Amino acid sequence: MNNAAVKQAPAGSVKTVPGNKKRIKRWESPVTGYLFLSPWLIGFFLLTLGPMIVSLYYSFTDYSLLEAPDWVGLANYTRIFTKDDVFPASLKITITFVLLTVPLRLMFALAIAMLLNRKIKGISFYRTMVYFPSLIGTSIAVSILWKNIFSRNGFINDFLSLFGIKGPAWIADPKYALGTLILLMVWQFGSSMIIFLAGLKQIPGDLYEASAVDGASKFRQFISITLPMLSPIIMFNAIQSMINTFQMFTQSFVITGGGPVKSTFVYVMYLYEEAFTDFNMGYASALAWLLLLLIGLFTAVLFGTSKYWVFYESQGGKK
Repeated sequence: MNNAAVKQAPAGSVKTVPGNKKRIKRWESPVTGYLFLSPWLIGFFLLTLGPMIVSLYYSFTDYSLLEAPDWVGLANYTRIFTKDDVFPASLKITITFVLLTVPLRLMFALAIAMLLNRKIKGISFYRTMVYFPSLIGTSIAVSILWKNIFSRNGFINDFLSLFGIKGPAWIADPKYALGTLILLMVWQFGSSMIIFLAGLKQIPGDLYEASAVDGASKFRQFISITLPMLSPIIMFNAIQSMINTFQMFTQSFVITGGGPVKSTFVYVMYLYEEAFTDFNMGYASALAWLLLLLIGLFTAVLFGTSKYWVFYESQGGKK
């Protein structure tokens, strides 16, 4: 072979196959990529970013849907923190609801995921049946069903009567009404369960085998292997569940209507009434932006504390 005919390509250069020149050239322009992204971009700008900017403007105005908005500056926010008695009450109920619902939902989802992480006959069918309620969990139909189940003459009290127990009016008693909504949200654990199940399958079996040889019990394996390896997924599910729980509306609106005596009057329901019952759109926009900041604060706390409890395998076992 003639060495003069062999030319070494300069370092960093890319060799282009002549037959692929047209194909590569076709993708050099970003127009094609933006064309494929255009449906999402149009939806994002028109249905998400645009309304957010408009609502931010409305939050500084007195706007009632029936009249043109009137600029009032920080008056809406001042009223929320100084003159509104409903705001702290609904915020307290919502935070209580979130702090109780999210941990219970995650624990239940992880427990079910561990049960379904087994090689038994028909396991795919069981996983589908367990996940199915989450597909319809936030629908109005399920909320109506839940209301009938926990009514004074509903299924739960009929079942308790078989044992001579007189059940309370679950959704008409302030002591139990919020608990019935928490139970409904915990029941909608399917999405978190699927993500936990995927994470469990990624944990190397060698870790369990080695720990078993050293005499570790199942509980010790769960504490020292399962939880640390799943901690990034726990954090992800916690953030997702927290955001969804803060925005809970349908269940409270349909099942309890915010009652009894405002015991389930969550933040989003208060926002809804201000916007679409009292037509205080400007004030409701201010409430919406405060909710966004509140969710951002809780998310920041989770991220800030993650260095103490989230384990990343890519960092060599460091938290």
